[in-house]
Amino acid sequence: MRKHLRMRRSRPARTLLMTLTALTALTTTACSDTQQPNDAEPPPTPRDRPTTSHPAPTPPSPSPADGTDVGACTDGNCEIAVTEPVTVRFPAPGDAGRATLSVTKIGPNEIEYEVKSGNNRSTGGAEGPGQGCLTYLRDRGSGNSCGTLDPTRPSPRPGAVVIQATTGTNGTALLHIVSP
Repeated sequence: MRKHLRMRRSRPARTLLMTLTALTALTTTACSDTQQPNDAEPPPTPRDRPTTSHPAPTPPSPSPADGTDVGACTDGNCEIAVTEPVTVRFPAPGDAGRATLSVTKIGPNEIEYEVKSGNNRSTGGAEGPGQGCLTYLRDRGSGNSCGTLDPTRPSPRPGAVVIQATTGTNGTALLHIVSP
């Protein structure tokens, strides 16, 4: 008989739990601000969806510190504007001698370049407004990171030459070379 009584007690509890679960689901759905899709309506197009706004990247400085003087970079510290392919030579990190930065392609919102130092070689390229690349050149290797960049001067890094190339809308790119 005890067994029979336990079943009776658990059945109402189970029914109560299922009822509360169903009411919670109904209340949540009824109070939700989210509109449920209607089978008769087409799915929203991307332009109908809310978007997250990001601040527009700042265009390259109209008057870089060293203007267009490629020779200003020979000491490994400069900020220049370039409008055509150029080659810049500067001190490599460590005992690697001289490094070479060759801008190979430039245009409106576009830049591609290659960096050589000793046996190390690194390439970078960016396309789009406010896009660019950072190259960290070290005596035992290098690394790149490309994407949306702030065209302000990058910070010096111990043991590394930092090269930043930022695209410009008018076909002028901004180059920064920062040595430790």
